[in-house]
Amino acid sequence: MRSLLALLSAQPVRWRYGYDLMKESGVLSGTLYPLLMRMCDQGLVEAEWHAPTQPGRPPRHAYRLTGAGLALARTIEPDAPQPNAMPVTA
Repeated sequence: MRSLLALLSAQPVRWRYGYDLMKESGVLSGTLYPLLMRMCDQGLVEAEWHAPTQPGRPPRHAYRLTGAGLALARTIEPDAPQPNAMPVTA
């Protein structure tokens, strides 16, 4: 969640697509979308459907931080180790 909060808080009023968040964060879609849904349920993120920009394309779900999400993002250091996180080795 920290990496998503950091990405979304960089431009808090900008709507972001899940695919772009997945590419930038490295979080896989099977983890990203449930996490975004939980963050929406907690009032940290808001979501809306955006109409397609090209004919024949489906609408896209877009996300951005709420005021509560931005406040939380400002209290968390994005690179701080998460509890019970496995260390990354090179």
